Amino acid sequence: MTSPAARALVLRRELEQAAHAYYVLDRPSMSDAAYDRLFRELQALERDHPELRDADSPTSRVGAVVTESHLAKHAHLVPMGSLDNAFDEAELAEWAARVRKLTGDAVDADGYCCELKIDGAAISLTYRDGVLETGATRGNGSVGEDVTANLRTIPDVPRHLDGAGWPALIEIRGEVYMTFDGFERMNAERVAAGEPVFANPRNSAAGALRQKDPQETARRPLRFFGYAFAVPGAPELPFRTQWALLDTLAGWGIPTAPHRRHTFSLEAVHGWARDLEATVRPALPFAIDGGVVKVNALTLQGELGVVGGRVPRWAIARKFAPDLAETTLLDVEVQVGRTGALTPRAVLAPVEVGGATITYATLHNFDLIAEKDLRLGDTVQVKRAGEVIPQVLGPVPERRTGAERAVEAPTRCPACETPVARDEAEVALYCPNVACPGRRLEALAHFTSRDAMDIRGLSTQRLEQLVAAGLVTDAADLYTLSAEAIAGLDRLGERSAAQLIAAIDASRAQPLSRLLNALGVRHVGAESAKLLARHFGTMAALVDAPVEALEALHGVGDTMAAAIHDWAHTPAVRDLVTRLQAAGVRMDEPQAAGSGGPLAGFKLVLTGTFPTLSRHDATARIEAAGGKVTSAVSKATDLVVAGEEAGSKLEKAQQLGIPVIDEAELLRRLGA
Repeated sequence: MTSPAARALVLRRELEQAAHAYYVLDRPSMSDAAYDRLFRELQALERDHPELRDADSPTSRVGAVVTESHLAKHAHLVPMGSLDNAFDEAELAEWAARVRKLTGDAVDADGYCCELKIDGAAISLTYRDGVLETGATRGNGSVGEDVTANLRTIPDVPRHLDGAGWPALIEIRGEVYMTFDGFERMNAERVAAGEPVFANPRNSAAGALRQKDPQETARRPLRFFGYAFAVPGAPELPFRTQWALLDTLAGWGIPTAPHRRHTFSLEAVHGWARDLEATVRPALPFAIDGGVVKVNALTLQGELGVVGGRVPRWAIARKFAPDLAETTLLDVEVQVGRTGALTPRAVLAPVEVGGATITYATLHNFDLIAEKDLRLGDTVQVKRAGEVIPQVLGPVPERRTGAERAVEAPTRCPACETPVARDEAEVALYCPNVACPGRRLEALAHFTSRDAMDIRGLSTQRLEQLVAAGLVTDAADLYTLSAEAIAGLDRLGERSAAQLIAAIDASRAQPLSRLLNALGVRHVGAESAKLLARHFGTMAALVDAPVEALEALHGVGDTMAAAIHDWAHTPAVRDLVTRLQAAGVRMDEPQAAGSGGPLAGFKLVLTGTFPTLSRHDATARIEAAGGKVTSAVSKATDLVVAGEEAGSKLEKAQQLGIPVIDEAELLRRLGA
């Protein structure tokens, strides 16, 4: 039987390795649930055997040891702590009982502040006289890494505090995170550019903060929420509760997380946590792994203090069940994308994860499969990223039996048998055959999508019907369709057929930037398409441009330039473009309004849902009128356009005194 001392040694070693992988390498080696389980076992051992306690134990430290790196070290004004966890209502009740034992009824006066536990990277922002001086990672709690230059690239991090009342020197603590949409969009762009993908939003955010080049950090869709502060000495503060602190931070221009609640009883805290796990969490656009419950009164927080130099008595994390499970990797299928990229997809033994049955998961590319050492027959960990997109995190090597088989990358396209290609600088394999039937449906679905030609009513199922009926083989065929020809398809009557043809006809007027994005040029996304269309003006000028002219355009690298040039000189592409032009599809880009545009020089923020305009339509109209749409409200914002269910952006605009208008007023200003 293993002695307590030997078991403690094993646990410390495993936890230290996991912490190094999580905090330093930004590449987790075990799930949060597995880490928590080992951590709690070590805590119990050290509690039952006090002689085993050690100042270097993971239970006595915050984060990980700050290693040597290219980043300078930064000492926090006050150490950044780490929360204890409550995994159910009973454990939360035990914490509340301990608080009441130490404070008596005093806790009832101001109650509790309940907040989201953002799954991101903890940072501190030091402001001197209201100006951002230093930004740092948490590090070991006392000393972090100076990442000021990288943090300055995040739009949510203000360089100057708004309002008044802030101390001369203050550290504001918070979390840098990524939204699910931003994370998936970034990974899609990295796949298209032949770059390795990231495992999850949290580690992507942490890794972005430690980049040598701030421009690389700026490429990542990072966001920030503030939730705490630290000041040296005892200056007079404009708040006395955690709830008031969060309101004050918002007034200073620091974004704060939504869905917080001020409660006055433990039962109300339990109700908030239940709502958070059951309804709020699945709908959030970013990751949380629970909630945080804090004693609201700051004076009581000070009285309760910190345990062991790392854990505040006045706060606890209410952790939720992980959206992680184990299952068997049965097979790896290869899907052919619209640009010819060959994407492996895991076929899994059905498993319940986060309330849904998962049978498939993304694997991104074959290099990632090799890096993770995934084998057919492996027991693998599966996670639902953003409650929606399943991912295979990696194998469970200790479950291997020896019967597992290697995953072989294809040498020929599974749809057309063309030998696969791979650029030296790329990760993804792709089929170079632009006429590959495997690319057809994906290419058509992208062509008609909202960000491309925006043809409403042409779902993937409807496109499958058109292809199966022999009516459509490529995008140009869409413009030869007639209502009479498609009215006989299943569930498509005369009226619906007429509406679909009208939508196709309307798409002929989409500008060149939309068309370029729709055509699926490798490495060219929506923003790159706008850049190319605005620079060259016409399709003819673009397809005839020498590769040197493409490379000279700021924002177009060598890889993208070569891909555009190769695409433009492919006979099948030339034929498709010619047929689209003959069908009346627009081949030029309208010039944006200059100084005379009704919104020239204006910076606008859109929030909520509008009665008639989609977010994309509103953005396009504003840009055409000379305005610029930004994602965050700041003092530089000129107008906020608010629709139904407008959230924190509307609140911040009201706090900053920025004019707020509705869709009707926007259309009036646009002259519509």
